[in-house]
Amino acid sequence: MLSKSFVKILFFVVMIFSLQKSFATSTASAKIIYEQYENNKLQKDKIITVICNSNAASISNSSVTNENYFVDYAARNTVKTGIFNQKNYSVFTSFDSLPKPTTTNDTATILGFLCKKITYNMFSNCVEVWFTTQSKFKGTPSMNIVPDGLVLKYVMNGSRKIIAKSVTETNEEISSSSKNLIKVSDAEYAAIQIQSRFTTIPVFTKEQINFDNELKIEKAESSNKTYHFAKGNVILKKIKLPEHSSKGSFFVKITDWSNGDAYDRVGSVFTFSADKQKSMLDAFENGLQAIPFFTDRNREHYQGAIATVDYAPSIELMRFFTSFGVNYFNKKRIIKGYDWADSVVYKQDVTSLISSEEKEIWLGVYIGNYDKGGHKVSLELDFYPEEEMPETKKFIAPLFSTVNILEAAGQNYGKLFLNDSLKMNFEINDSITDLTMLYATTGHGGWGGGDEFNPKLNQIFVDGKLVFAATPWRTDCGTYRLLNPASGNFPDGLSSSDFSRSNWCPGTLTTPYLIPLKKLSLGKHTLQVAIDEGKNEGGSFSHWCVSGVLVGTKK
Repeated sequence: MLSKSFVKILFFVVMIFSLQKSFATSTASAKIIYEQYENNKLQKDKIITVICNSNAASISNSSVTNENYFVDYAARNTVKTGIFNQKNYSVFTSFDSLPKPTTTNDTATILGFLCKKITYNMFSNCVEVWFTTQSKFKGTPSMNIVPDGLVLKYVMNGSRKIIAKSVTETNEEISSSSKNLIKVSDAEYAAIQIQSRFTTIPVFTKEQINFDNELKIEKAESSNKTYHFAKGNVILKKIKLPEHSSKGSFFVKITDWSNGDAYDRVGSVFTFSADKQKSMLDAFENGLQAIPFFTDRNREHYQGAIATVDYAPSIELMRFFTSFGVNYFNKKRIIKGYDWADSVVYKQDVTSLISSEEKEIWLGVYIGNYDKGGHKVSLELDFYPEEEMPETKKFIAPLFSTVNILEAAGQNYGKLFLNDSLKMNFEINDSITDLTMLYATTGHGGWGGGDEFNPKLNQIFVDGKLVFAATPWRTDCGTYRLLNPASGNFPDGLSSSDFSRSNWCPGTLTTPYLIPLKKLSLGKHTLQVAIDEGKNEGGSFSHWCVSGVLVGTKK
């Protein structure tokens, strides 16, 4: 008499044999459900469904809503379709252009099917794939892997797994590619797809920043209109922020071309705070007398450099430095083996500095120069949404800035540190988490003894206690030689753009230091910035462009 356990085993074997036979002879479609695992942990919300027969397969992914995937085994190509910005795109890829597998002798039984193992090398990732030829159906959960059979297991780097949970017959139709699609290349599709994931707000497009002594001042009142200030050194525009701007990341991207200026210049992208009665906008429109100033020990005035009860200095989003004449001077200095860049592109994360409570903000660009042609710049603000990010209220409080964006209109350079320090009072009225000061600093004085070419200690004291001490310095400037066609070449083989500098290089941006101030209490505080500024030589003087902004999240 047969035991119960033997009967169960015999029944299971018969069922598997019947299932294999059914799939081997049936002309119906099959439905395969795949589960995904990360580090052996099931990702419950990530299911891949494949509907397939012997000639074609359609793939749907629960985590992808605007794309469809189709494999045409008869025509030997894959078809990817997507809806981006209300347009339908498709890309066809031949099997011949897909990664080529390496065959192994390993086998495994998955869902009753004997599977062969093949491996792929994709972008330095090791991919292992188990597929079966015992079934007449052909399908795959990945468009990049299309062996001649039914894929039942996919493993990347041993940690990411896609495993078939079930294989069943179905009456569901295979979703093929739709008609009336815009056919594009794979490269074009990738660019369209990436661009659709974030919002680009164009601010300026090849707008000129130069020196124009005849420039007439306009009242800045309208949105989406470009205004020129500071004798042409500043351009300004008010733009609308996207909805739910607190749930995502902001990046500033600026592109610079020389339009005749051969020299490296200080550049700054900035905005204004809406929390105070006055800002630098008042000075743009009405002159430097419209904003407060402080006086150093030598009785020199520094206009708009520190925050007061009713005035906020500019919020610096990005400090950048133009190159020596990129684009304009490319053909004026041709050197074999030196392929000069067309432009300089700078991009920086400014999420913590863009208000989460304003619908519109001003964005400005400053490049200090005295050239009639000057520069041309394009500026955009890129917003990358994150739906799962919680709504937060940002705390943004500009404290000081000696970046003299009104230089051409007479605003003083930050040269007070030779005989004094920057001192100010500020107050914190809100409970803030992760309170941090963003401190940007660069030294200037363009001769051998100037601070541009000599390391100098920076120190910041809050309530008399040292909270920051560093000597800002860049030694990598030679990396950017091909951005600087007009840079002078010296007898020792170096070029001016190669020299190490006080926290900047021609053609780079300067990222701020992050100074944690989490323990700072509510109420009034004092702040002092001290820099070991070098002495003057004749008519030459050193100066420092420093800016400080408090950021955090309101409780």
